[in-house]
Amino acid sequence: MGLSWQQGPLSPGAIGRFLVPEPLPKRLLYAEPLRRRMRVRFGGQWIADSEHVLLLFEPGHYPMAYFPESDIAPDTLERIEHTTRHRDLGLTSWYTVRAGDKSAPRGAWQHVQLPNYASELAGCIAFAWPAMDAFYEEDERIVGHAADSYHRIDIRQSSRRLLVRHRDRTIADTKRPLVLYESGFAPRWYVTRADIDESALTPVEHQTFCPYKGLCSYYDIGDAHLAAWSYPEAYAPVGRILNWVSFEPDIVSVQIDGSRLRLEPGQAVIPHGPDRDLDVLRSSGRRGAPWPDSYP
Repeated sequence: MGLSWQQGPLSPGAIGRFLVPEPLPKRLLYAEPLRRRMRVRFGGQWIADSEHVLLLFEPGHYPMAYFPESDIAPDTLERIEHTTRHRDLGLTSWYTVRAGDKSAPRGAWQHVQLPNYASELAGCIAFAWPAMDAFYEEDERIVGHAADSYHRIDIRQSSRRLLVRHRDRTIADTKRPLVLYESGFAPRWYVTRADIDESALTPVEHQTFCPYKGLCSYYDIGDAHLAAWSYPEAYAPVGRILNWVSFEPDIVSVQIDGSRLRLEPGQAVIPHGPDRDLDVLRSSGRRGAPWPDSYP
């Protein structure tokens, strides 16, 4: 989720509210220093390298990294005639990005008539994430979008009984599930395969990508389509759920200590495809989904 995406506090679908006497504006933008070294790779060259990246959080969007012009390689940017107008940040100029034998029309942008309240972004350039070859923090590739420091995952061991059934068949029965808490979403319960009737799981050719957990594989259970999923090569920070299975409580019956689980309205995760169709190894276990084409 993070700060401004899905159900974060600055998103349109926020699940909480600010306890203030007067209503806040419907759109709140937030900018802060990333405090990490970030680099951009394009055309076989490092075209940006900065320890002073500014991260912009905008409602309904992933965080976007803005680089100081002084930290961008000379002759990389060619301003073009195309301009747009950002609803909060004013006139936006666009650039063609050039390096080596490659060019990316409208590969970068800059807000050139900023209001006084957004002066932090003056002289900063953002690169269209899908148009670049790669982004890095230090020497590790970041897939999809800048890391959101407000996105958190906690995994906890439980001794509660978890029972999964479809029609008259018991699919899983365990007293040792793991529960995964992810910012803003309903808890997800994972079951070790030793406690699952795996003959009930039919693998399907469908995958989604989680920026923080990795590539996700899915299963049908009888006529229940995409009723279960697993991370067969989960990223190291969430390694405890490696190859465990979770079940969709709106598709099959999932009970915790006899109480049936239901997803709360608005808490469904928005799935993504892998950025640039990278597989698990080439994505290096980092973040991931393409930035919306409509931005900024």
